[in-house]
Amino acid sequence: MEVVIGIPAFNEEKNIASIILKLKKITDKIIVCNDGSSDLTGPVAEKMGAIVITHTKNLGYGAAIRSLFEKASDMNADALITFDADGQHRIEDINPVLEPILKNEVDIVIGSRFLGNNGKNVPAYRKAGIKTITSLANISTDIKLTDSQSGFRAYNKRVLKEITPSDQGMGVSTEILIKSSKKGFKIKEVPITILYEGDTSTHHPVSHGISVILSTMKFISIEHPLKFYGIPGIFFLALGLGFIVWTIQIFTITRQVVTNVALIGLASIIVATMLIMTAIMLFSLVNVVRERRSE
Repeated sequence: MEVVIGIPAFNEEKNIASIILKLKKITDKIIVCNDGSSDLTGPVAEKMGAIVITHTKNLGYGAAIRSLFEKASDMNADALITFDADGQHRIEDINPVLEPILKNEVDIVIGSRFLGNNGKNVPAYRKAGIKTITSLANISTDIKLTDSQSGFRAYNKRVLKEITPSDQGMGVSTEILIKSSKKGFKIKEVPITILYEGDTSTHHPVSHGISVILSTMKFISIEHPLKFYGIPGIFFLALGLGFIVWTIQIFTITRQVVTNVALIGLASIIVATMLIMTAIMLFSLVNVVRERRSE
């Protein structure tokens, strides 16, 4: 089986050589996506024998993952392992992540930082953010994950051929899961250990978290518009009708219209109408697009 390891890298010259050297014990097929680095990440990776994809400017983690998918697919790889370049992933965890793919048990394997007792190694602020984002991702997938944001994954050939990531940022991890769930791909998590030696992340935790949450909500709204817009719409409709009924009751007793109560009722109904109409139109649009693609 042709196994390829893909590494998205941005300004990782201090780590990339040692990582590639260790990964060569697993496979000689190593792809590094040099995502617009301003240091020697690309030249060092190339000198170490890796296949280097170069983005002339920094496009983002999602764009790097897309390039790795496309290159691995062009190489006719049977499996792609995505492995971060920041030194947090252990080479020893590759075999457990890859094994279910080799055995043809599932289509995607995620290395989870929270299975078993491994979550103790994750800083509290990261753990809270990851769990929040994972909860959102679980709304749109058929399985309950513990770590939807792990970049340590294995994909089989079918996933590489049928999934085309579009999000350029960190939301790509959720996007792939949502699209894979929609296609019925089998997804499994296995425990891994993360090495946190100081703050090796190149992303600010707050901006990173907000970016991923917004991307996740975007894909949920596209895949499940009736739930995403319809449920809040029904809530605001019920709220608005409640305030309108209250306004009528007060008027019946006092012959006066309580302006604030009436305005809340009308505003809620207007918002509800907009949400419900958006849900219906987006649902129809998405289904028309899908039908045309399947033709």
